[in-house]
Amino acid sequence: MYKQFENLIDPFEDKELDVPPKSFWGFCWYYTKPVWPILACVSLTSAVVAVLEVMVFTFLGDLVNWLGDQNPETFFADNGWRLLWMGIVILILLPVASAFFEIIFHQGLMGTYPMSVRWRVHRYLLRQSVSFYQNDFAGRIANKLMQTALAVREVVTRIADILVYVGVYFTAGLFVVAEASWVFVIPFMTWLICYLAVIRFFVPRLKDVSKDQADARSVMTGHVVDAYTNISTVKLFSHAAREEEYAKRSMMDFLKTVFSQMRLVTGMNITLTTINMLLLFATGLLSILLWQRGQVTTGEIAVAVALVLRFQGMSQWILWEVSGLFENVGTVQDGINTISRERDVVDLPDAKPLVVEQGAVQFERIRFHYGKDAGVIEELSLSIRPGEKIGLIGRSGAGKSTLVNLLLRFYDLEGGRVLVDGQDIKHVRQDDLRANIGVVTQDTSLLHRSIFENVAYGRPDVDEEMVREALRKSHALEFVEGLSDPAGRTGLEAHVGERGVKLSGGQRQRIAIARVLLKNAPILVLDEATSALDSEVEIAIQESLFDLMEGKTVIAIAHRLSTIAAMDRLIVMDAGRIIEEGTHQDLLDKNGLYAQLWSHQSGGFLDPVKAA
Repeated sequence: MYKQFENLIDPFEDKELDVPPKSFWGFCWYYTKPVWPILACVSLTSAVVAVLEVMVFTFLGDLVNWLGDQNPETFFADNGWRLLWMGIVILILLPVASAFFEIIFHQGLMGTYPMSVRWRVHRYLLRQSVSFYQNDFAGRIANKLMQTALAVREVVTRIADILVYVGVYFTAGLFVVAEASWVFVIPFMTWLICYLAVIRFFVPRLKDVSKDQADARSVMTGHVVDAYTNISTVKLFSHAAREEEYAKRSMMDFLKTVFSQMRLVTGMNITLTTINMLLLFATGLLSILLWQRGQVTTGEIAVAVALVLRFQGMSQWILWEVSGLFENVGTVQDGINTISRERDVVDLPDAKPLVVEQGAVQFERIRFHYGKDAGVIEELSLSIRPGEKIGLIGRSGAGKSTLVNLLLRFYDLEGGRVLVDGQDIKHVRQDDLRANIGVVTQDTSLLHRSIFENVAYGRPDVDEEMVREALRKSHALEFVEGLSDPAGRTGLEAHVGERGVKLSGGQRQRIAIARVLLKNAPILVLDEATSALDSEVEIAIQESLFDLMEGKTVIAIAHRLSTIAAMDRLIVMDAGRIIEEGTHQDLLDKNGLYAQLWSHQSGGFLDPVKAA
């Protein structure tokens, strides 16, 4: 039975990924649309429960009157049908309605609603631009995803609770006491006005504090995650104490917001208790005075006092619901600032598939400044023939890696265009573009998954033998077969830890090379691909790299010039411009920047004849 309700909503529905609205209510509705029929059913059931509960209070008042003025011997005969009806309400209707509410609320909504939000937000964030992740903590972004999903659910469901259940309950209760005597309405309405004043005073202040608290919590989490992510650096520099202090400052800032919140809560509870006691006193006093004049019965007094006690209990719940509501409002608003950012790099509406038959690459008068006025790359043009292997050379900051990032369309150009086989990469789908480019970078990052999953990431349809062959070619199979993890998994099934921390830099690099070998893309980018390898291993896998480069267009970046000296053409960059190009010998003969860099390389790289 539970499973049927749990399957009412498909949280993983493949919906279109639009930019979420930046307005608060627009944002909440955007993520509530998939679940609104269930939410409406929950609200309707809640209203039915509220009416039935008020009916029970009315019946209890009638019962008090009956017991006071009716003949005990004929009691059941005189009131049989009314007693039967209330028995049905108490024993059948109210339990069934309450049970249905609990099941549809908890099984149908509470789990799947936030999961639907998380799924849609996660899919959107996965397609965010690279710059989005460069400007924030990964832990902070993940924290916003988790917090915001729960906060959207809490905001919407609490508003439904307050507007429907409380509204129906209070209105029905007011009609019941007014039916006994309109005088009873005075203390109830006075209490309501005072209660709304309490909400008006305290809740906005709690909202502001809660927003500050959500910010402080995200910063605190980001600081803690930053230390854990870079634990090797912390250990290398023996800076555990510095990281403690770094986290302590953010924890203290968070604690200040907690203290501010608790002060408001204390004041709010004291004020609420005071007006609740005044309502009880006023209702009790009026009951005595009206009873003395014969204007109300003992049953009606019982109903009025019972409703006062019920409202007192509800008032605490409502106030916490409202304060919790605004706490979650602050969390949602904080999440909107992160989640509802437009992507810097998006596919055009008419983006076409990329068809790569030869692998020619052209940079035509491209300009890119990372949003600054000048610098990085300016009016650069470069044509790479199909199957040509070029080496990019230059000092740090010359623009080599930026050129590669622009080819991958991690950023959009500020001028010019990049063509692959004559197709402007701005007019093709990003996924198609990157599927046709294999990349091995200097800073290899592996997923915290098995070796098999990491190697097969470039080509998910492969089998174990193909993965083993790629590892064999990258000279990684030997160490992979000896791997194990704390869960007892070995070999290809062993997990590598976050970002591959359980492996050495050279081991990670060989896994990355195996991954690209398997991907077998027509365009290959090697950005310091062998920098983490020792000379013996580098020599051993050179043949595999040559096999990998066979028939492909290759762009290789290396500071160790001996690794790219044999390329078809070398491109020397400086300050975002191409200043030299040609073969290794051509550039040495020119005696320019390349010749200077070559002469500065450490022993073993110089021409032995010239060195003599």
